[in-house]
Amino acid sequence: MREPWEPATADIELPQVMHALADPARLEIVARLASLDGESCSGTCAGIDLHKSTLSHHYRVLREAGVTHTTIEGRSRRVRLRRDDLAARFPGLLDAVLAAVGPVLADAGS
Repeated sequence: MREPWEPATADIELPQVMHALADPARLEIVARLASLDGESCSGTCAGIDLHKSTLSHHYRVLREAGVTHTTIEGRSRRVRLRRDDLAARFPGLLDAVLAAVGPVLADAGS
């Protein structure tokens, strides 16, 4: 079940997804989430040197674009990529982005 702050699968739009994925910090978050089966926001962001409010903004952009799904568990939030939903709307897009992320993040770190 989708939360009211997340678009339904049919409402995910390519311009919003591309905007969400265009930011290097959000791209790094997506790459980290891709290797996990859901993670707390704080766990995913460990080592990303941004203020907590900035990270919250990035998570909101990803969620509202339909890239991630957030569930609230007590006082924490668990975030997962919406792989199936993105694949249904834009086949191959997430896989292509994730394949390209490794070299981009490696270049940024050097």
